[in-house]
Amino acid sequence: MRKDIKQTESIFPMPVLMIATYNEDGSVDVMNAAWGTMQARNHVALQLTKSHKTVKNLMERKAFTVSIADANHVVEADYFGVVSGNNTPNKFEASGLTVTKSEKVDAPIINEFPICFECEFVEFQENEYGVGVIAKVVNTSVDESVMDGDKVNISKVEAIAFDPYTHGYYKVSERVGEAFKDGLKLKK
Repeated sequence: MRKDIKQTESIFPMPVLMIATYNEDGSVDVMNAAWGTMQARNHVALQLTKSHKTVKNLMERKAFTVSIADANHVVEADYFGVVSGNNTPNKFEASGLTVTKSEKVDAPIINEFPICFECEFVEFQENEYGVGVIAKVVNTSVDESVMDGDKVNISKVEAIAFDPYTHGYYKVSERVGEAFKDGLKLKK
């Protein structure tokens, strides 16, 4: 039997993405964004709110980074979602995390998050649903500790996902199948 429930942002899992920019004074700003995905192989699409300090920064700098949050930094990732850069200009400093300036775009790479997409701003879409930001990924850097040879080992990344039903974070780390292979068992 099925039951109807109250509508929520109900697609699970939702990624926990750290969007990092530089403020006008060169300090670091980071926000937690769950509404983001790959739009194409080398483009990201984010659904943000125009009032975020990060949106102002990325429009100004035409660049930002997107890092995949991990289980080891769930406290910091959540902090970036509950504290606004509009009200707390030095919020990154309170996190205790560190950054390296990207060599590819005018944005910071958060060293502690294992995967980072360095992005150039492409398009801004504003409508009644919010603000869509599309960017080209010009480089992807990965901490060697989460790699097996030349491949990322997602089990080592321990990426976290947001659960919109209970407002929890879950570790995404166990492989349960082989994409583009397991389904072939049903093909006749």
